[in-house]
Amino acid sequence: MPKSIRIASETEAGKGQMISFVLAIGSVRQVCRLQTTFPTQNQAFSYFHKHRNAFERIARERLALGEIEDGVIQLTML
Repeated sequence: MPKSIRIASETEAGKGQMISFVLAIGSVRQVCRLQTTFPTQNQAFSYFHKHRNAFERIARERLALGEIEDGVIQLTML
């Protein structure tokens, strides 16, 4: 698993898995979080890996628009 991706369990039951990853833009690193509805970490990671390019593109767009909450770009499933 790449070091820039970390899967963290959501504390609230029924919320699914959350994946945190770091988006590298030149020398800037931006933390992003993807909230999924998948019950297992493996399912969430597989989904993220399959759609990684789309999530990185969306995160870059949100960064450009200043859509950052508490220093983190929040993403949801496609």
